[in-house]
Amino acid sequence: MAELFWLSDEQWQVIAPFMPTNQPGARRKDDRTILSGILHVIKCGCRWKDCPSEYGPHTTVYNRFNRWSRLRFWTGMLEALAKAGWSGEAAALDSTYVKAQRAAHGGKGGPRDQAIGPSRAGPTTKIHVLTDVIGRPGVIHLTPGNASDVKTAPAVLDKAPGRVRRLIADKGYDADWLRQDLRQQGISVVIPGTRARKRKIRLDKRRYRDRWRVEAVFCRLKDFRRIATRYDKLARNFASALALAAVIALWC
Repeated sequence: MAELFWLSDEQWQVIAPFMPTNQPGARRKDDRTILSGILHVIKCGCRWKDCPSEYGPHTTVYNRFNRWSRLRFWTGMLEALAKAGWSGEAAALDSTYVKAQRAAHGGKGGPRDQAIGPSRAGPTTKIHVLTDVIGRPGVIHLTPGNASDVKTAPAVLDKAPGRVRRLIADKGYDADWLRQDLRQQGISVVIPGTRARKRKIRLDKRRYRDRWRVEAVFCRLKDFRRIATRYDKLARNFASALALAAVIALWC
């Protein structure tokens, strides 16, 4: 049991205040044990029914994850932590693709409603992340894999848990209308121009180097195998797994 129960005391101290209380059920399985089982599945990428019995019945582990996902508990926990600790002096914005495995298809409403779309790599989901100056994710937003980064940027920024003073992003976000919109909001823009521009955009290269923070977030998140490859049919469950992985890897 000691080898499987990898949720540390420090991590539990961060998460425990957000856990639901007064939950019904006779001889109810301990939340910390169940949460460790959920994290084991997300980390190892195994099927829910292959979750080790030391965590309790695999149906209990999955049902609790799914039920709290439906109530937006996991994403709400990330939002609360981000709102309390956000440092938006310099925020970095970027996106990454993840392959939607065959098991991820068949969700209600079709692929687009479940944030799955075509791309060069096949059916994919795109994960958009906004990080603060320390490199902690404050916003995680899902779209189909063929969604435009620059068109999705306003929706991501609207969810920012605090003020953003400077935005760092790559060439995929180079658009005059976005630059103008950001400046009107008082946000300093650090985005390089594309080669197609007739007039070269001046870029603060020293500040642009801080864009590595959002790339580092993607690396940490994809250490979790059920994040690196999507197996969840429902976008809300995949978003919940992302939020939980982000809390454990970057907020605890």
